[in-house]
Amino acid sequence: MPELPLEQVRTLLAVVDEGTFDAAAAALHVTPSAVSQRVKALEQRTGRVLLLRTKPVRPTESGAIVVRLARQLVRLERDARAELGLSGAGEPTRVSVAVNSDSLATWFLTALTRVPEELRLCFELRREDQDHTAVLLRQGLVMAAVTSSSEPVTGCSVRALGTMRYVAVAHPDFAARHLDGPLRMTLPHAPVVVFDRRDDLQDGFVRLLRHGRGRAGALRHSVPTSEGFVEAVAAGLGWGMVPEVQAEPLLRTGRLVHLAPDREVDVPLYWQQWKLDSPALAAVARAVTATAAEALRRPT
Repeated sequence: MPELPLEQVRTLLAVVDEGTFDAAAAALHVTPSAVSQRVKALEQRTGRVLLLRTKPVRPTESGAIVVRLARQLVRLERDARAELGLSGAGEPTRVSVAVNSDSLATWFLTALTRVPEELRLCFELRREDQDHTAVLLRQGLVMAAVTSSSEPVTGCSVRALGTMRYVAVAHPDFAARHLDGPLRMTLPHAPVVVFDRRDDLQDGFVRLLRHGRGRAGALRHSVPTSEGFVEAVAAGLGWGMVPEVQAEPLLRTGRLVHLAPDREVDVPLYWQQWKLDSPALAAVARAVTATAAEALRRPT
């Protein structure tokens, strides 16, 4: 396999990050022609088209692999410079992580506070559904992710964190108005709160009740924040699947009621990260796994 020159790999990353060849040229302090020649040379070496020449440019599937490599090389170089004392004075180390909204709202930020301050890490969090955070890893946009996928992304390691339990709940008045009857019959017709169009938890719960058939109601309120989602359900806009830890205080005060106490849904969560010997990543991984062990349920 031909070697991939670092200069060409870095140039491809610059084009993807900046969005155009001209912007990449300005960032690299070279001419647009030089940028174009480097990308073409890299495509010839790999025998693959690496970029879609759109505005902004987008990496192809092969290009995403090279971009991920470039980001990992940048990370390793920064770590090496820090260990050699060559980093800029006071320059923090950036760590990019994809995390689902419910983890972000409940336990993940606590984990970040446990990372030693002397490491001077700057966190860049990308909020994404747990079923889709692995995509950001695959594209090289983040270094680590909280994900529901146990299948490691190429070049990544994976470890189990635990399970987040969700319970079906609603405001008492809402339940009285819309759910007066067998739940498997009434729930598919009741207004429902969803996180966004990719949120399948509510549909999945209806299928659980109906032996794999049906879905939640057509009247759907989309509320794309974890805290807002819980408040929408507690306000009586619809029923929804709420993380147990967020539902418990509202259940105790009577703002919410359990719809099916014996039908919880457990979503397994995993930590995936680049396979790099990076002190920054290792410290974050230790803090995340330790906090998850306290906050999440053990897999059954």
